[in-house]
Amino acid sequence: MKNLNKTPRRLLLQALSLLLLFCSLVWSQTASDSSSVKKSKPALNKTATQKRGARTPAKNVKPRAKPRKEVANASRRNLEAEEEEETEETAKLEQAAATDGTPHFVPITDRWRDITPPPYELNVKGHWYDPYNQNLLKGDYPILGRNTFLLLTATTDNLVEAANLPTPSGVSTAVPQQANFFGTGDRIALIENLRVTLELYHGSAAYRPRDWEFRVTPVFNVNFLDLRERNNLNISARRTTNRTDRQFALQELSLEKKLFDLSDHYDFVSLRAGILRFGSDFRGFIFNDNNLGARLFGNLHSNHYQFNAAYFGLLEKDTNSELNTLFDDRNQEVYVFNLYRQDLFTLGYTGQVSFHYNKDRASTYYDTNGFPVRPALIGATRPHEVNAYYLGWTGDGHFGRLNINHALYQVFGRDDFNPIANQPTTINAQMAALELSVDVDWKRYKVSAFYASGDPKPMDGYANGFDTIVDQPVFAGGPFSYWNFQGINLLGVRLVNRQSLVPNLRPSKTEGQANFVNPGVLIFNAAFDAEWTPKLKSVLNANYLRFVNTATLQQFINQPNIRNDIGLDYGLGLIYRPFLNNQAIITLSATALTPFGGFQDIYQSQRTLYSVFASVVLTY
Repeated sequence: MKNLNKTPRRLLLQALSLLLLFCSLVWSQTASDSSSVKKSKPALNKTATQKRGARTPAKNVKPRAKPRKEVANASRRNLEAEEEEETEETAKLEQAAATDGTPHFVPITDRWRDITPPPYELNVKGHWYDPYNQNLLKGDYPILGRNTFLLLTATTDNLVEAANLPTPSGVSTAVPQQANFFGTGDRIALIENLRVTLELYHGSAAYRPRDWEFRVTPVFNVNFLDLRERNNLNISARRTTNRTDRQFALQELSLEKKLFDLSDHYDFVSLRAGILRFGSDFRGFIFNDNNLGARLFGNLHSNHYQFNAAYFGLLEKDTNSELNTLFDDRNQEVYVFNLYRQDLFTLGYTGQVSFHYNKDRASTYYDTNGFPVRPALIGATRPHEVNAYYLGWTGDGHFGRLNINHALYQVFGRDDFNPIANQPTTINAQMAALELSVDVDWKRYKVSAFYASGDPKPMDGYANGFDTIVDQPVFAGGPFSYWNFQGINLLGVRLVNRQSLVPNLRPSKTEGQANFVNPGVLIFNAAFDAEWTPKLKSVLNANYLRFVNTATLQQFINQPNIRNDIGLDYGLGLIYRPFLNNQAIITLSATALTPFGGFQDIYQSQRTLYSVFASVVLTY
């Protein structure tokens, strides 16, 4: 069973406090808007300048001409004479208007609805179901007062996947007379996520930060999985080889408030709190998640600098959907600070420095399917606490025609009892990534390399294998890489987790603890992207993978002489946008992993593994 921490009452009180604060904020702002409408100054006649909220004189008052800086063949005396004539004429008109009571300005109380646009041929009256024309649900008109808007986004994400990967046959095989440790390995998965995001915000956000924002994103998930082997989908071998599960979650529930401005160039400081999405770097190498926390953010020096100071008290995740559970504390805290500098060194390059602190307390936890994930069932099993500190430098941009993305991280800290080392360990590990690309018209040529250090001596009390907090890297192929997209099992844990690059020997990257005694990995990548038409894009990707050091694997599975080569990972992806926008995106992918010496030593198989999937994303 799960061990639930006694925090629902505390979290519920926090949510109610946020809701009361939000209601009072909306009431006060609406009242302010109403009073401002009553006290508003008269506006213009119905012209384009009125739509911007400007004011011009009425028709019977001639606008005063601005003095011209340069007038060809005109003397200073002529200019002075013209100004005196215009001043006298304006004074006479103003005196006449004051005498007969004619107003100089016409009041317009609602600049959004009271102004009729010119009769252009392409003007179309908007409807609630039409996101392309004026729509109340898309933030084109205020829903409260004059500056409070509602933005609705609905997305359905559908995935069908067939794959072949190493799958333990369990204590009772699904296929009779099968003696191999790993079974057939065929897998079929269907995943559907229905996501609705509501944003209620106040302010003229077209040119300055929002004054406040309330955001909520409920997600409904349905997933089906067939592994064709027992004892993998559930701890009980009596269960069938397939599973259908449903989950409802809140992936976002947050309130944002701008605290103050720092300059007259819209430099600002804002605070967002609740369940929110946060990525700590450009490619999601260390922390990228939707979770419970607070984020203080803003910018400086005319937006040349951006900063984030974030705290997260993580919620537990549902095992099968990886969505948030409600009011179930993960007993883990994450602190992040980062600083971005735009146009660093040259125009078009942004640099970032960051600090992460991961405090993962000792706990015991069983996942949704009954498998123990904390502590992991590797080596000596006992609850332990991990304290890890990350220092990072990353960058993204271009130097001339050369596009560049890079990352460099150093992690240090302490694990009070690592199960593989069977003792407390001192953490000291590194990660580096570099991607270079060149655009040639509609084609992009890319090469990249990724390095995560491995532990050469797993029993010496030092943990030198790099691991992350909750990563989701878009690097070295991303979803078009078998190694990155698939989770490969190994003796109760995973050699590599789904949507990760690091072979960290964790049972789950969302539910398990970081493990810094691991083999590490070295990846060399080459890729070719081509936009054949505005609708169709292709991605061709290839990776050569290699363990940095296999001593940890030899210790873990008690097998000597494991080689370093993992294999060749290659894939092809097609991305199709039938309507030339992001309202409908169809993605097809086929990837494969041809194992080399090290992978063959571990899994005792030379068979090429494959994965194919089709994804359809529809957005309103």
